[in-house]
Amino acid sequence: MRKAKIGLEVHIQLTKLKTKLFCSCPSDYRDKPPNTVVCPVCLGLPGALPKLNEEAVKMALTLCLSLNGKVSRKVVFARKHYFYPDLPKGYQITQFTSLGSSPVCQGGQLVMRVDGREKVVRIRRLQLEEDPGRIVWPRGKASEYVLVDYNRSGIALIELVTEPDMETPEEARAFVEKLRSLVEHLGICDCELEGAMRVDANVSVEGGERVEIKNIGSIKDVEKALKFEITRQSTLLDQGGRVERETRHWDAERRVTVGARSKELEEEYRYMPEPNIPPYLIEEGLLEQAKRELPELPDQRIKRMIKEYSLSEYLASVLVIRDKRLADLFEEAAKLYTNYKRLASLLVVDYLRWVEELGLPLGKCVKPEWLAELLSYVDRGKITLEQARETVLPSMLRECKEPSRVIEEKGLGVVRDVDKILSIVRKVLRENPKAVEDAKKNPKAINFLVGQVMKALRGKADPRTVRQMIESELGMSARHGSDG
Repeated sequence: MRKAKIGLEVHIQLTKLKTKLFCSCPSDYRDKPPNTVVCPVCLGLPGALPKLNEEAVKMALTLCLSLNGKVSRKVVFARKHYFYPDLPKGYQITQFTSLGSSPVCQGGQLVMRVDGREKVVRIRRLQLEEDPGRIVWPRGKASEYVLVDYNRSGIALIELVTEPDMETPEEARAFVEKLRSLVEHLGICDCELEGAMRVDANVSVEGGERVEIKNIGSIKDVEKALKFEITRQSTLLDQGGRVERETRHWDAERRVTVGARSKELEEEYRYMPEPNIPPYLIEEGLLEQAKRELPELPDQRIKRMIKEYSLSEYLASVLVIRDKRLADLFEEAAKLYTNYKRLASLLVVDYLRWVEELGLPLGKCVKPEWLAELLSYVDRGKITLEQARETVLPSMLRECKEPSRVIEEKGLGVVRDVDKILSIVRKVLRENPKAVEDAKKNPKAINFLVGQVMKALRGKADPRTVRQMIESELGMSARHGSDG
């Protein structure tokens, strides 16, 4: 595979704003009937004049400071001309770095960890702009026509443009994950909302032209789209072909990129200063206030959680970077349950696994007090850790029931009758002579025997106790440790 260069353009909706960027229309456009959250300004009707939402500038300012960027003391908007049905004016009000325009922020960097190493990605610029409307395909891509919903038109966006510092799809995914955590901690975007965070990726491989991939709607798809495109470009060049400079769309269903059009050059957009919005001056007092009011950021939170809860860097990082709500859930539950390592492991290893397998949104059907109650049952020997992880937790998530109800309804508990457990252990050993011989030669093979006993006991036993009994019956020294 040829070496790649990757740069990202990340579009972040300022979902915490109450109104759009240049008009007083509500910003809550989702689940509204098409073309009902609109006005002459966001529809681009002749004579309608935009007025800047100053809260959007303040939010962009906090992100700039968090990335150690250089704040522009004079923010100037520009018109970016292109013709597409979702853009009612025929141009987008945005920002640029020349022709009299200036973005909110230039420079800065984001630092993340990828495969145990530190990676620094430079930020080129951070600018404010308006979101276009939405193209709706009533019958999918095979539709003979499209519909346009302008409810989204005019929603405040931050566009963050990176330098092409990333070399692998994994680095690009890690960048977006870290950026998502950052904007959630700043409180400027709820990234769980549909379309709240969207990514365009620019990628080239050695010997080829730059290709832009649009329509990437999720963090996982950033990695998938780039893997496909790097493979496509490398294969094409290795076979003697050419990689054309173009824009391609990511088809998430087929997991391929599809050619859309030749890539525009900057001059084709015919940038010009926006005459209807005067320059916005960022005064020293506003800048100092923004610095003072910055909340605890992801890197600071990770360090604090490592120190305060004695967590590993891995556990603390996953809790914070995976989703701010996951870290919030941990810290709320930690007020009620003090085996912090076990609590963090349950969330990182088991909770996230079940959320993905069950297709549930993060945070659904789980309360901090329920997590504390569940693990307290384990500590008191009412249920095994295995039962908590594999039976009670998924039932809590599926059915929105507290642990006590799940345990009662499923008849869970721990068998404490030593003679009963021992009789089943001896029965399993008699019925599996080959596994017994394997276990004597290789201690790891004992896991099969433990599993058979646990299956016979329907999981109602402590696996460590079962293992000790098997080792005793086989004349082996005890081999067990902490289950975390």
